[in-house]
Amino acid sequence: MPTRELRLTNRRGLHARAATKLVQCCQPFDVRVAIQHRERQADAANIMSLLMLAAPCGTELTVTTEGDDADAAMDAIAELFEARFHEDE
Repeated sequence: MPTRELRLTNRRGLHARAATKLVQCCQPFDVRVAIQHRERQADAANIMSLLMLAAPCGTELTVTTEGDDADAAMDAIAELFEARFHEDE
């Protein structure tokens, strides 16, 4: 079960558009993705639970993937974070 600490570096943090992109990023994979911020945990398949994390720019999130495509999904998620959710282009 891969786990990584990923930092939100896009200006608005994990807002609605970024949360939607995260959900879409995970959909092609046979995987369950959990995102944790402090004591709160969210299912990356659920936009509302992601928004409830209230994670602004600079927040470090713990991302855990579980399933057949766990490694590939983690790589895709890390790339999305590194690309700043394609918002600052």
